[in-house]
Amino acid sequence: MTEQYVLDLQEVDETQIAVVGGKGAHLGGLSRIEGIHVPGGFCVTTDAFRRIMAQAPSIDDLLDQLSRLDPDDVEANRTLSAQIRRTVEEAAIPGDLATEITHALARLGERAAYAVRSSATAEDLPTASFAGQQDTYLNVVGPTAILRHISRCWASLFTERAVTYRRRNGIDHRTVHMAVVVQQMVFPRASGILFTADPVTGNRKVATVDAGFGLGEALVSGLVNPDVFKVRRGEVVARTIAAKQRSVQALPTGGTQEVAVDSQRQEQPALTDAQAVELVRLGRRIEAHFGRPQDIEWCLVEDGFRIVQSRPITTLFPIPESGDQENHLYVSVGHQQMMTDPMKPLGFSTWQLTAMAPMHEAGGRLFVDVTRRLASPASRAALLDLMGKGDPLVRDALETVLDRDDFVPSLPDTGPGGPLVGGAPTPIETDPAIVTELIERSRASIAALERDIRTKTGPALFDFLLEAFEEHKRVLGDPLSMQAIMAGMEATWWLNDKLQEWLGEKNAADTLTLSAPDNVTSEMGLALLDVADVIRPHAEVVAFLQDVDDEGFLDELAKLAGGSEARDAIEGYLDRYGMRCVGEIDITRPRWRERPTTLVPVILDNVRNFEPGAAQRRFEQGRHKAREKEQDVLARLRALPDGERKADETKRMIDRVRTFIGYREYPKYGIISRYFVYKQALLAEAERLVQAEVLPEQEDAFYLTFQELHDVARSHQVDHRLIQQRKDAFRSYQALTPPRVLTSDGEAVTGAYRRDDVPDGALVGLPVSVGTVEGRARVVLDMADADLEAGDILVTAFTDPSWSPLFVGIAGLVTEVGGLMTHGAVIAREYGLPAVVGVERATRLIRDGQRIRVHGTDGYIEILP
Repeated sequence: MTEQYVLDLQEVDETQIAVVGGKGAHLGGLSRIEGIHVPGGFCVTTDAFRRIMAQAPSIDDLLDQLSRLDPDDVEANRTLSAQIRRTVEEAAIPGDLATEITHALARLGERAAYAVRSSATAEDLPTASFAGQQDTYLNVVGPTAILRHISRCWASLFTERAVTYRRRNGIDHRTVHMAVVVQQMVFPRASGILFTADPVTGNRKVATVDAGFGLGEALVSGLVNPDVFKVRRGEVVARTIAAKQRSVQALPTGGTQEVAVDSQRQEQPALTDAQAVELVRLGRRIEAHFGRPQDIEWCLVEDGFRIVQSRPITTLFPIPESGDQENHLYVSVGHQQMMTDPMKPLGFSTWQLTAMAPMHEAGGRLFVDVTRRLASPASRAALLDLMGKGDPLVRDALETVLDRDDFVPSLPDTGPGGPLVGGAPTPIETDPAIVTELIERSRASIAALERDIRTKTGPALFDFLLEAFEEHKRVLGDPLSMQAIMAGMEATWWLNDKLQEWLGEKNAADTLTLSAPDNVTSEMGLALLDVADVIRPHAEVVAFLQDVDDEGFLDELAKLAGGSEARDAIEGYLDRYGMRCVGEIDITRPRWRERPTTLVPVILDNVRNFEPGAAQRRFEQGRHKAREKEQDVLARLRALPDGERKADETKRMIDRVRTFIGYREYPKYGIISRYFVYKQALLAEAERLVQAEVLPEQEDAFYLTFQELHDVARSHQVDHRLIQQRKDAFRSYQALTPPRVLTSDGEAVTGAYRRDDVPDGALVGLPVSVGTVEGRARVVLDMADADLEAGDILVTAFTDPSWSPLFVGIAGLVTEVGGLMTHGAVIAREYGLPAVVGVERATRLIRDGQRIRVHGTDGYIEILP
């Protein structure tokens, strides 16, 4: 294929990123849209860049060195990046290439002024914008200067910030190439940025225009604050006019300079409302062409707008597909399930197929559409009450949208809102035999699943699994199970409400539920203390575990003194709990049984921080505290007017909560136990597809939905491009923060606590486990990185049951996500840990190692000096 070094902008479009880079491809696409005016210009292609790189063999060696550097070694990265840039800039441009560029300039007018702009092949992409990573030079005049600035653009691929950005996004330096756009300079009256969706809220119906005088560099560099116009449905709905004291103007001889804006003009708007509306109309046309919201650079000249760049806005959270134009309001499933990370397609599709309510995927997360429930007064009240008890921020966000009147339709109470999941269960007797029976039913169902799945392969396996998913939902929706769960939760709410009313005591149920029986999650944490007891006496085993990094370490253990007992203890633990892991609702996540090294740091912490017999002592201490609290509460109630009745009712509720609250954790344990069986069968099927050379590797199956994998098993054909697209998308989803509540307009609604009873500067959250504790904050984002000492306070994004082994060694808990009845809250109460959950951005606002005070009774955290 003949190498092409120069292409006119009119010759390229957005399909040619590999040839002219992201910026060039988008400009070519823009120039083809009717009614959109793009300044003329041409692209120096990536073929030219590759030719320059090939001329300097030393670059290869420098790139090798760069790829081996520690990304955190700032000084070494800076030095090596600068050396690469110098080498590129000093490389002579071959005569034929220089001639082709000067001919292109002659066609446009070689004495005219130009903008010379880098256009890398990994920028302005849907999944990574790379905005500001490479360089742009304005008002460059004359062929000699333009050639020099083209070399500078090539070199800017290796600025320190661009190199760091690629390392952080897992992009190989050698796979990115640089084209350069040379474009006729525009000397505007005003310029700025248009976002066709609100970049703060995500609302796709609201466009935001930032505008200033002169060239856009003044805004981009932060030299001035822009005027801001918000436009919705062809109308300016909000405007802020800034005092624009400086502007950037072009110099007649080339280059730019800052100039002062005349004082009388500083507070004049850079655009009229009509111009802002017209600009947004053009932006909507561009957005429609590219098929997604755009970040657009524009200039205003005498005869109208010029568009000089457009790129996707990569920070917006995607919107679930509804298939209609109606308004929809979605609530995050991840915030209720304590897993706000993205899920892979096999993960979210399996959860959808086994869930009790329809769920919609967006950004690798799942959402429930609550629009119909909120539309009629009765179901609305029930939903808001349920959401408020779980997570007040979700309730507040929903009420924020409801207050707008026009978003959620109003339906009569007879409307198709439908019951809440499980409905309102009828009461049951306070009988521990009910819990025993439910646990036995679950075990029997899982045993039957394990037995019956063994012989199933190929399409027959998927047919069998679809039937198993129905059994899964039947067990999950068992009316007796729902009654038991609700009995424990309602008794907790009753105790908290009544004891606050009668005794003025907040969250008294937290102490009354300490060491409740049959809580499989709290038992899991204590059981790992027992494992540590087996290992602690054997110094050789402890030393061996400190250096473990191979998942096959259990086989090696048996060769050491005491190693057989240690291995048996860990194996026994894995037999009971090995199906668990962080983010366990995603079936694709590695389970402890698959990656037992995850547990080793926690076991070693337990060996170091606890004495033998700690598990039994802790459980007994909790039970003793709960019994003492019960006697104290009942005695104080009897001293009140009508005290015997109040004490008798309270005693009944205490018995009820202790009978049923532990079972609250069992259904999730049952779900995850079943998931592990499904996963083992699906992985075996994926391995068969690898052996048949249908899939390159086993884990590629995770990037297909359940139905797609079923189709592959049947046809033995797979779309490899789809798998790669899914991998790229999943990587981009990891950078997104999922909203608690999301509208079909794309607006992320956060909600607020609206409290005035906390000290200034305190971080507000939801109180879920009473007590006040002061200690060192340990900010832990990955359980495998936890290094905890007695008295530490765990600060993390979310905790699911897999985190409970860490709870035995900490003094308090702070999470960004959670509610009164989510797993972290339940286990914190079980262990008597002061805890505050739902603290927005806690892992960023609290620094690792800071001293903090957690007010678990009142729901706030103080950062101490």
